[in-house]
Amino acid sequence: MDDRGGSFVAVRRISQGLERGSVYHSSSAEVVAGSAAWLGRGLSCVCAQGRDGDSRPSFDLTPAQEECLQRLQNRIDVAYDSSIPQHQEALKDLWKLAFPEEELHGIVSEQWKEMGWQGKDPSTDFRGGGFISLENLLYFARNFPKSFQDLLRKQVGDRSVWEYPFAVAGINITFMLIQMLDLEAVKPRSIVGETFLRFLSVNESAFDLLYCIAFKLMDQQWLSMRASYMEFNTVMKSTRRQLEREIMVEDVTCLEDLPSYSLLSQ
Repeated sequence: MDDRGGSFVAVRRISQGLERGSVYHSSSAEVVAGSAAWLGRGLSCVCAQGRDGDSRPSFDLTPAQEECLQRLQNRIDVAYDSSIPQHQEALKDLWKLAFPEEELHGIVSEQWKEMGWQGKDPSTDFRGGGFISLENLLYFARNFPKSFQDLLRKQVGDRSVWEYPFAVAGINITFMLIQMLDLEAVKPRSIVGETFLRFLSVNESAFDLLYCIAFKLMDQQWLSMRASYMEFNTVMKSTRRQLEREIMVEDVTCLEDLPSYSLLSQ
């Protein structure tokens, strides 16, 4: 995507799985203009759309919920900064987890396109999700490596000719969850946000875990809708609605109770 947020580079699936050299980024036959909803300024879908009836009167947070919410908000407030060694190391760790068999040649490298970044410098893609979106990807890779690899390499299902870029989709999912759960407010203004805080107060990693569930669910929706890159917005909206429905089921007491949790495999 350029600085105006006007286009993105789609990923063409040549064969099942992620093959070296299967992602095209320069040929005019392989580069497509797409929705500005992918990243950053102009992110239009996925997230800012509420539903009628999903709000509720203000409620009081317990001290534990306030503390957990503040810690999560502190994470959300951290922008990715390529000048910070910790951030560079986290990005390198992500590469090692994604492609343990391939040495990374530099923090800025054409190799990053193999993971679904839009260019050779992933830092330019983080403006929509911040450092927490990298933390989410790392959590996914470390805790559910099989599911992570399946999505990265597009190993499950009858895939589209034009596939979504893995890493960029991951940043969109982080941003969608922040909006869905109303995490930038002083306190959530929806039943979904309130319910999530109950999960968070007993599991500090609840946001990261929900991210993994959401990513796997998004891919399932992508396959069931037989979607291609132009339907990414539609798939994300459907994913959000499904997550909201599952979170609001009365007998769901933790994220592991969500039906979509069963999609994950370690």
